[in-house]
Amino acid sequence: MSEHEREHPSVVGQNGAVGLVIDAVLGVVSLMMLLPLVFLISNAFKTPPELLAWPPTVIPHQPTLENIVSVLRETPLFRWIGNSLIFATLSTASIVSTSAIAGYVLGKFDLPGIPVIFGVIIATAVVPFEVYMIPLYLNVQSAGLLNTWPGLLVGYLIMSFGIFLVWQYVMTSIPDELLEAARVDGAGELWIFLRIVLPLMRGPLGALAVLAFFQAWTAFAWPLVVMTNKETYTLEVGLALFQTGFTVDIGRLSAAAALALVPSALFFSLMRRNFVRGVASSGLKE
Repeated sequence: MSEHEREHPSVVGQNGAVGLVIDAVLGVVSLMMLLPLVFLISNAFKTPPELLAWPPTVIPHQPTLENIVSVLRETPLFRWIGNSLIFATLSTASIVSTSAIAGYVLGKFDLPGIPVIFGVIIATAVVPFEVYMIPLYLNVQSAGLLNTWPGLLVGYLIMSFGIFLVWQYVMTSIPDELLEAARVDGAGELWIFLRIVLPLMRGPLGALAVLAFFQAWTAFAWPLVVMTNKETYTLEVGLALFQTGFTVDIGRLSAAAALALVPSALFFSLMRRNFVRGVASSGLKE
């Protein structure tokens, strides 16, 4: 205990009380955020009568696997998950690659027109995808790319926020002297980018990969209009089939959604360390 704390024990008590209140509030908020996920998993194991009972129960009284078995037997759930995994993986690889190259070039090369290009890229970040989705759909349709992977990916190849994120990190964390020293030693620009810049950008690129993956994984409107064949549906579009104009099959919808959590949870677990490091190093939390 410091001298100031020994002289003012009441202040220490007040700080401790404030800390306990903050911990309690954060604990309650955390529980409220987890409740929808808990009920989603719980509903997957409930019988139809228990799903309609009020008040709802967290732990099923008579757990059943009927919802999960029905989903696996009557729907191509694994195909939808596979389609979403392919879509999210290709989109993430494209966004990470284009953002790394564009962010590095815009941040470290003094070329004519760079400020204008960077301004245009940043301006596109504030335009919602739904604004230009219909014109993009007409172009995809005229090109004959409906129900194809290129048609699905065309709207998820570049992320302007990702370019800004990498640009910000490159400007603040990669010194020009390091790049100049490599050039003086005879290194080419491609070698510098692959062997020096990319390893240094592992943190922000990891964070960007998580954001890009979940952006594609949760995409609904664009896959809905581009992929019209049931076998080519992504997971989000497939889950919508459990809801009709008048009813919602809560049990099977919860079972399918709970199974769909597994790939995304595994991906986040693998990328968690890079995501936290990227958020801390790029100032994304601000």
